[in-house]
Amino acid sequence: MTQTVKNTILFAIIALMIIYTGFAQSWNSALLIIAMGLISSIMALGVNLQWGFAGLFNVGVMGFVALGGLAAVLVSMPPTEGAWSTGGFAILGALALGAATVMAAVMLMKRMAPGTLRTLSVIAVLVIGFFIFRALLDPAVQAVEAINPAQTGYLGGLGLPVLISWPVGGLFAAGAAWLIGKTALGLRSDYLAIATLGIAEIIIAVLKNEDWMSRGVKNVIGLPRPVPYEIDLQNNPAFVERAAGLGFDPVDASTLWVKLLYIALFAAVLIVLLWMSQRALHSPWGRMLRAIRDNEVAAEAMGKDVTARHLQVFILGSAICGIAGAMMTTMDSQLTPGTYQPLRFTFLIWVMVIVGGSGNNFGAILGGFLIWFLWVQVEPMGLWLMNLITAGMSEGSAMKAHLIESAAHMRLLTMGIVLLLVLRFSPRGLIPER
Repeated sequence: MTQTVKNTILFAIIALMIIYTGFAQSWNSALLIIAMGLISSIMALGVNLQWGFAGLFNVGVMGFVALGGLAAVLVSMPPTEGAWSTGGFAILGALALGAATVMAAVMLMKRMAPGTLRTLSVIAVLVIGFFIFRALLDPAVQAVEAINPAQTGYLGGLGLPVLISWPVGGLFAAGAAWLIGKTALGLRSDYLAIATLGIAEIIIAVLKNEDWMSRGVKNVIGLPRPVPYEIDLQNNPAFVERAAGLGFDPVDASTLWVKLLYIALFAAVLIVLLWMSQRALHSPWGRMLRAIRDNEVAAEAMGKDVTARHLQVFILGSAICGIAGAMMTTMDSQLTPGTYQPLRFTFLIWVMVIVGGSGNNFGAILGGFLIWFLWVQVEPMGLWLMNLITAGMSEGSAMKAHLIESAAHMRLLTMGIVLLLVLRFSPRGLIPER
């Protein structure tokens, strides 16, 4: 069996599983799996670009995804009335002062001779700058957060079309990746993993605690959508008539149509990114990255700038994750910083890449759909299995209650089993690198 036939069969199996979900459960569930599978595949493409192409162990995927979600808020939400005049410009000024303080400290470190005088000068600049920064920032933040805190209490956004936030989310993530890469890419792979994980947690902590930026844990809801609202479709006589002609209830038809529109948008983005990734993979740049991945010392001896190439691919992969984060927040119509967990937005994406096939873009897409399908469907399947196992037990049995309650943890067990099976029988993934 050729690799092409095998790949086709694997994708066909995923498609059949989703179709079966549509018949056995609901087509709403099946379409939601497709939509989230597309977003997960885009995240997996970004991680595959970093790990599969260049061997960079990035465990901060969650932070870049969250920055994409922040971009959706800052671009699409309307500005909060009175927030900018009350304290918005003062906050920007304080942030600019903080950045200038850090830059001044860096310049002193570079230009002054090592010694006690340089150390004291840098400490003095940082301490004085910090107190001035807090003196400007704190009153402005309090003023902004006091504006209708039950509904707003933050600066708001630019009120632009939400689709613009998708590339902006990529830019946000790329900017953060540049800052991280300039400082951390010189580290060994294990230290790079620790650094990226820590920085991702810092990003989430900022999103949770800085209410003036995106309401923190109070969440931003009601983001504008690039597709119609279901209620508007249900009140549209032409849509209701077409739905009735096809034998659909207007409510079901509206939800299905909205999900189909999201799927079309997400699929278009995935196709563009896949085409670009394939071009990069087979270009001299892609071959150089794989040579660096396989033997950094030999590549450096051939005159290749290893650090610069690592920085490039780290920025590009992170930008793709940022785009996916903005897309996911757009579909959810809300930003909830409390839901960004490493298990969901880092570990799961890595499982997708490893199971699908590291270094193969089609493998990343296959892994995205397969692992997301299992992540969603294993819990109801586990509940069915536990009910079957405990069918003969009495209703008051403590063992029966425990087994049924443990069904929610089946997804973690399943992810581990799938990962172990693939690593045992297909160590290079279901669709290995060619």
